[in-house]
Amino acid sequence: MLSPAEFIADLLNPSLQFLPKALLVAVVSSIVCGIVGTHVVLRGMAFIGDAVAHAVFPGLAVAFVLQGSLILGGAVAGVLTAVLVAIFSQNRRLKEDSVIGVFFVGAFALGIVIISRAPGYAGSLQGFMFGSITGIPDQDLYTVVVAGILLLAVTALFNKEIVAVTLDRESSRATGLPVFRLDLLLYVMVTVAVVISVQIIGNILVLALLITPAATARLLTDRLPVMMLLGPLIGAASAVLGLYLSWSANLPAGGTIVLVATAIFIGTWLFAPHHGIAGQSLRRTRLVRQPSTPAPQKASL
Repeated sequence: MLSPAEFIADLLNPSLQFLPKALLVAVVSSIVCGIVGTHVVLRGMAFIGDAVAHAVFPGLAVAFVLQGSLILGGAVAGVLTAVLVAIFSQNRRLKEDSVIGVFFVGAFALGIVIISRAPGYAGSLQGFMFGSITGIPDQDLYTVVVAGILLLAVTALFNKEIVAVTLDRESSRATGLPVFRLDLLLYVMVTVAVVISVQIIGNILVLALLITPAATARLLTDRLPVMMLLGPLIGAASAVLGLYLSWSANLPAGGTIVLVATAIFIGTWLFAPHHGIAGQSLRRTRLVRQPSTPAPQKASL
């Protein structure tokens, strides 16, 4: 097991240039997913996050076959599918989750067919499924950083409007907010967050990076601004600690990052001051043991 000092030395080792790149991409993706994931958790959209991870797959497959950018290919496929879902969801006879299920699973199936036609697809498919954080090329590193900054800027610009739609769609529509456009914007934000994270922890585990830190933050605070600060901090801490453990013990980086985030969530669920199980039990015990105040007696005449 490497000590933290040895891990830092490896980060500064010129012969291990992939390691600091992997750490940077992991931290940026975790911060972006932590912020976007806040809206996903508040709206109960965990299924959408999982579905988007499937939707980007055909774009990844096409990019692999054409030897292009995986991030760009996944973004195009994800955004296109998100637009189709937003349009078809306007028909109220079908619930949104049904439309999501149809298009995102169909997109994933298309990706499987496309990549099966490429030589040597089995190994590449494994990389898509479980991530390849140590093999990220320089151009994808720059793309992740730029996309992350742009996504954070968009979130800051439209945060109030997206929250308003989350809390009350009908009132937001009555006040003139473009609910459809805001829904579409949120779908695109989730898509971009998923795409820039796929190479870190893979298509299967990417939902954890989007949901788990935000859900952990939800247990720690009732205030949205604090939640949007804690979510990315928890995600970044999970990425750093997970990459350190995976490098030290020769474990899969994506799976280790997710396990660290899950462990933090479980610890918070148990020991959070106000919403943790232990804290609630302690408060109930104190209430039971607290002596009742006797009622004041009337003065005798």
